[in-house]
Amino acid sequence: MIGWAVIVAAVIEDDESRDLGSLIVRLRGRLEETGDAWLPYRLLDPSGDPVEAVSVYFRELQAVGRSAATIRSYGLDLLRWFRFLWAIDVAWNRVTRVEARDFCRWMLVAGRPSRPHWRHPGEVPDRSTGVAYAPSVRAHAETVLRGFYG
Repeated sequence: MIGWAVIVAAVIEDDESRDLGSLIVRLRGRLEETGDAWLPYRLLDPSGDPVEAVSVYFRELQAVGRSAATIRSYGLDLLRWFRFLWAIDVAWNRVTRVEARDFCRWMLVAGRPSRPHWRHPGEVPDRSTGVAYAPSVRAHAETVLRGFYG
């Protein structure tokens, strides 16, 4: 019989520690309105290419009757998630529970990113505000990600 200490040690060993305190999540990629009734929004990666997995998800949302406004809302949550993944250099189809946990912690502790000031649109601070996302925003993001990965 394996003792709990061995199991806990194995879990801790598999749980890579990520320094979320110094993580910079840049405002890369974007959610784009297409003007196409069949795909009203699409998520673009930092190089401007569509993220096809998200487009597939948006088509599925549309098929079950979700409005373009709902697709936009879900797209903004997915954009936040993908920005986090791009910052930690993990592909969307390679994530584990560790990345999901770290994303939740990042939204809570690091908080919303700083935005460029309207007077200096090219200057984007490389830090977060430290103001946590609202509980409703965090819950919505979790729901969207469960649907996306479901």
